[in-house]
Amino acid sequence: MNDEQFHRYARNMILDEVGEEGQEKLLASSALIIGMGGLGSPVALYLAAAGVGRLGLVDDDVVDLTNLQRQIAHTTERLGQPKVASAATALAALNPGITVETHPTRLTPENAAALVGAYDIVVDGSDNFDTRYLLNDICLEQGKTLVSGALLRFDGQLTTLRPGRHLDDGRRAPCYRCIFPTPPDPDTVPRCAQAGIFGAVAGVIGTLQAVEVLKELLGLGESMAGRLLLYEGKEASFNTIKLGWNPACPACGEGK
Repeated sequence: MNDEQFHRYARNMILDEVGEEGQEKLLASSALIIGMGGLGSPVALYLAAAGVGRLGLVDDDVVDLTNLQRQIAHTTERLGQPKVASAATALAALNPGITVETHPTRLTPENAAALVGAYDIVVDGSDNFDTRYLLNDICLEQGKTLVSGALLRFDGQLTTLRPGRHLDDGRRAPCYRCIFPTPPDPDTVPRCAQAGIFGAVAGVIGTLQAVEVLKELLGLGESMAGRLLLYEGKEASFNTIKLGWNPACPACGEGK
């Protein structure tokens, strides 16, 4: 690291759990962020600030005025811009010493393997079940860790998926389909535009996702793999549920 980097990341490196070696590991790491909305915005900003050396941003949408209530990577001046371009501008202003790669596209079965395969870890900040299940299956296939978050109204949830691997206590790690075997009926799950979202809740879950990504890259602390964190904003409460591998899982069950 050069002198500017030592100064920039000093508060990281003063932590015994990180140090100079850990900071160099972050600078050599990469993360793919799916969705540059309410979750992807704080994730990208905090990973850039922490010095994760290469960030990939995936989103096919443009910045809309209704986004700004929660999607903090964007500004009024960048209305109408592709979200990945707007976010890249914000990240460059925050930390010009990292590489930001923009992918102005929707994640599809045709491009998912190549995108996921180019990065060390994946963050799911999407808002639809098709993308969540697709990411699960591709990360399972490639053995990539996936940090998943979701929001609705005043509440959020978070888990880390290490598909195909074992947890620290010896249990096999569940995948997304172990927890939610099939997508719900679309008519029963309102989108943000219908149900609303309390903007700062996105910041809570997105920031926690960034913490989990950094922990995974550094190999420190206790992973959220095998656990589901539930946040209830109105009650200001956190609850954690232990998750188990499902032997009958269609994606990672016995015989797979």
